[in-house]
Amino acid sequence: MAVAVELRGVRVRYGLLEALHGVDLACPAGRVTVLLGRNGSGRTTVLRALAGDVPVSAGQVLREGRDVTALDAHRRAAAGSAYVPAERGVFGSLTVAQNLALSGDAPVDRWFPELARLLHRRADTLSGGEQQMVAVGRALAARPRLLLLDEPGRGLAPAVAARLHGALFELAAAGRTVVLAEQAPLPSLQRAAVVHVLRRGRVAFSGEPSELGPAGGAGGADRTGLSL
Repeated sequence: MAVAVELRGVRVRYGLLEALHGVDLACPAGRVTVLLGRNGSGRTTVLRALAGDVPVSAGQVLREGRDVTALDAHRRAAAGSAYVPAERGVFGSLTVAQNLALSGDAPVDRWFPELARLLHRRADTLSGGEQQMVAVGRALAARPRLLLLDEPGRGLAPAVAARLHGALFELAAAGRTVVLAEQAPLPSLQRAAVVHVLRRGRVAFSGEPSELGPAGGAGGADRTGLSL
């Protein structure tokens, strides 16, 4: 499979703390890639490095084989990527309709019909789950070539999260590349092409979802059932 985006030997530091220790991972084009790991494992930092939201102290970030390490988040977004953080992904002073309009005519009724009654509400008056639907819906509407999502199901009801994951697979089937981070394996993500399990800033396992067993190759199961 062709590779859409890749980290090669990437290190990221936050002050004196090194969050990624020479990470190598690849995300296939036109497929869904899942990053798994507990809080502090490095999942979010991987997404931020791919998005250009944090500088790397060593290594390379490649986009379709081209070195984009020096490109900031604005230029990577202009080249067709979108990053949705786990929190604060909306413009609170704008209404739901205004937030969604930033990416064009979002099909709210298809992805998140729950938002239809909230279109005239300010985003900062919504619940956490409702704000998450707005942020993810805006990114989906933009139809980016590369979509990066940090725990997109956070605060969503299981049925809504499963519907969202279905939309992500539809996006991938249309040729887009999706990379998302979650804390644990989810049944609705079993069709993902690749799973990367992170532990303490390193890749502990890379493979297909079916290879993640209760005592899988990543070094023993924790209480969540995720091999870490």
